[in-house]
Amino acid sequence: MAELNFSVLILAAGKATRFKSDHSKMLHQLAGRPLGEYALQTALAVGAERTYLVIGHEAGSVRKTFARPGLTFIEQKEQLGTGHAVMVASKKLANCPSPTLVTLVGDAPLLRSETLRELVATHVQGRAAATVLTTLVEDPHGYGRIVRSAGPRLRAIVEEKVASAAQRKIREINSGIICFSLPKLLKHLGKLSAENAQKEYLLTDLVGIFNRHREKVVAYRVGDAREVMGVNDRVELAQIERILRLRKAETLMRGGVTIVNPEATYIDADVAVGRDTVIEPGVSLLGRTRVGCACTLRPCSTLTDAVLGDRVTVRPYCLITASEIASDVVVGPFAHIRDGAVIEQDARIGSFVEVKKSRVGRGTKSMHLAYIGDATLGEKANIGAGTVTCNYDGEKKNPTIIEDGVFIGSGSMLVAPVRIGRGSYVAAGSTITEDVPPESLALGRARQVNKEGWVRERKTRQTTTAEPAPSPTSKEPV
Repeated sequence: MAELNFSVLILAAGKATRFKSDHSKMLHQLAGRPLGEYALQTALAVGAERTYLVIGHEAGSVRKTFARPGLTFIEQKEQLGTGHAVMVASKKLANCPSPTLVTLVGDAPLLRSETLRELVATHVQGRAAATVLTTLVEDPHGYGRIVRSAGPRLRAIVEEKVASAAQRKIREINSGIICFSLPKLLKHLGKLSAENAQKEYLLTDLVGIFNRHREKVVAYRVGDAREVMGVNDRVELAQIERILRLRKAETLMRGGVTIVNPEATYIDADVAVGRDTVIEPGVSLLGRTRVGCACTLRPCSTLTDAVLGDRVTVRPYCLITASEIASDVVVGPFAHIRDGAVIEQDARIGSFVEVKKSRVGRGTKSMHLAYIGDATLGEKANIGAGTVTCNYDGEKKNPTIIEDGVFIGSGSMLVAPVRIGRGSYVAAGSTITEDVPPESLALGRARQVNKEGWVRERKTRQTTTAEPAPSPTSKEPV
């Protein structure tokens, strides 16, 4: 395809009343990204010379979320329709170097960049003043209808509220995405009026204006109607999320990943998974998670911004967040790994073990019921059940260092800051408050005392000192 010189204006200023939300529709999450990110990535991927984003409701948050090099924000402080949004942008557009401008709605996340380029190519080849992206739907209710002249020529876009009975039967609908000759757009933009059923300045009214001035307006129909599906409420948000997630799962499966039940698996758009990995039902891979090759992710685990090496096994019901798991590690079940934890190769993190902001060395094991926080564990250490690194003194977090080959007995409390030297043992039930030298045995518990006969004597004392129960015939008040 020949080089196309065009820019993109994304309309994203509305409040989205049907969402019933205090926040901009563009900020609502869709398959791991803000809704507006999809249109923006499409515009950037298609090679637009300039990309503009019209913002309005919650402008500060929208600007912060989507800011990046090459994107120009235009604030529409009062939202009076799509035509008004372009009017507000007209000063910036007057300095745009592109001869062609695509106005893109911000809530059509399924639009492909290939379709956008085909729209522009059709527009340029046809030397049109405007080219409207359309599609056919089974139920056109609520959409503007496309009224054609001969061939691709477009006579009008008729909104639902003012459509005749015959026009309402038309199944070809307006997507809201229009490609313009930028000089002709700027020339006729001021002719828009709010004297219509919506009481707004509508960009689609330019179709009639262009026709009255004998300018060429055509329609370009996309075959897959899903590409132009807009997100108008939370029901449609869920419907499109399902499409995106199934599309992502299909892409991974065709790349060599086994997903046992795609409809019961939740994988965000920016997740990467290596071949021969098996993902079982109920798994959620969120954010920018990276999973290596030949891993096994068992049911109902959630990984967010996690990085897994090869041949990692995540057993059921684990939670891994913003952490790195090296190759050949086994995690879980019911493990919690978070806040920048690093688990090195061949380590084992077992059931109900939490690892927070710690490094667990190669071949080290913590198999049951432990908390490892703000700690550095060497290689081939063993952490017994019930071990806690007591990292918080009420004011600040303190580090625990456990060197290579250390054995920590069950039920031990390691009160940080503390270092357990290489090859040392900590006896079960100990509370360790001082450093332990290498190859030492540390005991930090009171001597056991057995008081024989104590229970029998206690029962005897209770029997002899007990008050007699009052008689039912006693005249004393009770």
